Amino acid sequence: MSAHDLVKESAAGTLGEKLSWRFRVAHGYETSESEQRSWRNSLPVLADTLVDAGLGDVEVLVEYPVPLSSYRVDALLCGVHPATGEPSYVAVELKQWSEASSIADTEDLVLIESMRDNVARLHPVAQVRRYCDHIADFTESLHGHEHRISGAAYLHNATDDGVHQLFTFLADAHGRLFTGSSRAKFQRYLAERLAPVSGAEAADGLRPESVSPSKRLMAVAAEEIAERGHFNLLNEQQIAYSLVMRAVKKARQSEVKEVIVVIGGPGSGKSVIALELLGELYRNGLSALHATGSKSFTTTLQEVAGGDDARVRNLFRYFNDFTKAPKNGIDVLICDEAHRIREPSRRPANHIRGYRRQVETLLEAARVPVFLLDQEQVVRPGERCDVAVIDEAAKAMNLPVRHVRLDAQFRCGGSRAYEEWVLRLLGLRPGGPVRWGGDDRFMVQVAETPQELEAVLRSRQEGGEQARMTAGFCWPWSDPVLGAGRKFIELVDDVDLAEWGWARPWNAKGDRPVGGFPSKNLWATDPAGFSQVGCIYTAQGFEYDWNGVILGPDLVWRDGTWSANRNASKDGAVAGAPPEDFAYLIRNTYKVLLTRGMRGTVLFSTDRETREMLRTLVTGR
Repeated sequence: MSAHDLVKESAAGTLGEKLSWRFRVAHGYETSESEQRSWRNSLPVLADTLVDAGLGDVEVLVEYPVPLSSYRVDALLCGVHPATGEPSYVAVELKQWSEASSIADTEDLVLIESMRDNVARLHPVAQVRRYCDHIADFTESLHGHEHRISGAAYLHNATDDGVHQLFTFLADAHGRLFTGSSRAKFQRYLAERLAPVSGAEAADGLRPESVSPSKRLMAVAAEEIAERGHFNLLNEQQIAYSLVMRAVKKARQSEVKEVIVVIGGPGSGKSVIALELLGELYRNGLSALHATGSKSFTTTLQEVAGGDDARVRNLFRYFNDFTKAPKNGIDVLICDEAHRIREPSRRPANHIRGYRRQVETLLEAARVPVFLLDQEQVVRPGERCDVAVIDEAAKAMNLPVRHVRLDAQFRCGGSRAYEEWVLRLLGLRPGGPVRWGGDDRFMVQVAETPQELEAVLRSRQEGGEQARMTAGFCWPWSDPVLGAGRKFIELVDDVDLAEWGWARPWNAKGDRPVGGFPSKNLWATDPAGFSQVGCIYTAQGFEYDWNGVILGPDLVWRDGTWSANRNASKDGAVAGAPPEDFAYLIRNTYKVLLTRGMRGTVLFSTDRETREMLRTLVTGR
């Protein structure tokens, strides 16, 4: 709606109601009361500012979604540039803060003392600047026209004196700071970028279908280690990054050790933070290392990021590599996928610290240990590391811990609705399964046959996008067929759905390619990986555009609830778990498999009743 429309709705007292309805239609869930209150308090101020500047016809897109993420810009102003006649956009972050101060030894973190929560927040100019960069990076109509978008933070309840420390942050075209006392300056800033004409046509140029896909983690890892600038960290991602860099500085200056724990769901950007940190620390000559518990993930990073450079390859290690590591022997240890830290670490009694838990060895190995984890991605017995485990171990070692929670969603097209739908579907959130309401950014489809699932994915793969098939671990995983010279030449079609006359092999079992198929470690990233079925151990940690998931007989829908069948599982490690643990691990497994896609997921269940339930949820019939 235009600024004039906002003023009218506000005067009529219907602004909150109308925006709530539009939000519900656009995002598929209700907005919070605090957000509605924020609209009522801030949007009328912005609208009045625009109208008083003669810009009442400028289009105001409220809660504009940052492409391929779940973040939203408070208001994106759309109009025409007064000098060039080109489309012109101004992203505005609205803050109700009356005072704020910078946090010592950081460049972009602030503290709001009136909130009394001692929580670090990203400088609003840094926040809006990153939104502008991200929108410019991923909106096709702005490619090559990045100058068309500008950004401003408007602290309308504050005075320049009340937030004077915030003005030390460097401003540029994508980020300027204004307060209530500098309203006239803000109006001049807007008038330099927006003409007093309708912005409806400019707003139409930012349709969701004009969004390009995000840069995949593996595709840019090699360049990321070499040079900065491929990943644009947003909000809590940048807070996590800045807190780690602050801890590194303190550790080097005063030998003060600090632990950083970053918590986020699938696709929230944990591994992006890890690579950004590793690249920056490595370029600054610090002894920083990256570690995971996943051979596939680590090997892929070594192959793609390291290439033939042994120095870079050695940056990517495993959790158990630090069993004998000297105390504080490296500056920073980045523990990615930390939910896979095992309990306990088993090793001979003559090792330097005896029978220590793996989390303890990792805490001791670096001056700044960093843990990035998703507590709902535990899929094997023994992988029980969560925030409480890290906190308890750190407390026993007298180490302070800082937590950062990532609220964003970059996988699944940035669809928070799909993420919530999966959690409800699998009973990992209360309330039970709900119908899929649709989302312009993400497609969900139920296939009636495995042939249909493969055909949908193949059409995407042949169209230049990346597609993969995955399945629950319900079929044996055979060694490849041996040929002459005892060379593996062929994979066995183990995933055999005889009822439908369809069979495909699992991804390769070993670290070497077989018969033109990639090794298991490169299944998710090698174009030749399409025709094999990936399992949880090769899919976890990766993403691809289109995701096919075969639900096997280990998890079926009966009498209005899920029934987990350990006898149907071929995963010996999981099948041996106690019944209650097995059910939890299997649901977590499918949660991981269902959240690998960037653009869409196609589901197929080998069980008729389960398939009918899924079809009802997705199609309504």
